[in-house]
Amino acid sequence: MSLKPAVIFDLDGTLADTSGDLIAAANHCLATRGFETRLDAKTDMFTAFAGGRAMLTLGYQRAGMSDGVEAALAEDYQRLLDFYGENIDKHTFLYPGVEAALDRLADAGYALGICTNKPEGLAETLMSRLKLRDRFGALIGADTLEHRKPHAMPLFETIDRVGGDPARSMLIGDTITDRKTGIAADIPCVLVTFGPTGRQVEEMKPDALLDHYDDLFDLAEKMLS
Repeated sequence: MSLKPAVIFDLDGTLADTSGDLIAAANHCLATRGFETRLDAKTDMFTAFAGGRAMLTLGYQRAGMSDGVEAALAEDYQRLLDFYGENIDKHTFLYPGVEAALDRLADAGYALGICTNKPEGLAETLMSRLKLRDRFGALIGADTLEHRKPHAMPLFETIDRVGGDPARSMLIGDTITDRKTGIAADIPCVLVTFGPTGRQVEEMKPDALLDHYDDLFDLAEKMLS
């Protein structure tokens, strides 16, 4: 069986804006501690995509908490994950054009996969809730393998599981982690400009920028032909 060209996607900030539900989970933990401080889904979007511990730490700082931070993190992180898992798709939405772009790529014979630093179980749940899981041949999460992005292993494993050709593969992402992953694997990395950092991703010197999913097919054809 011949290997296919492959387009591999990050999830948070790339396929979907998950910041609203992530922030809600962090705010639940802050409220449980009795803090009046709350994070904002719009202004704190970048921190949301940096992970649960980053959100909690920011919340603690704004609440004036200085002692016992590490112990609080250890206690609240699981609480955050539990709340997020139960409310994972309340505010999350796909970026415009995602489904049409995936259909067009699949119809043209591209293999599609997800390589994310979201825990695998949560990523599987979210993609199923968004009714998008069956569009992808594989999903690799932060805890699927012994390494996570920016190590090259998760990207190579995703490509392998979808039957892709590493020499004709690309990674679509939104952060410096994705850029470093592409460099580690020597695979082209395209960064979206509609994610949490906007066009500032240009400073990361990706192999290309993606302004809208309507442009993805032509970009893939150009880069992987």
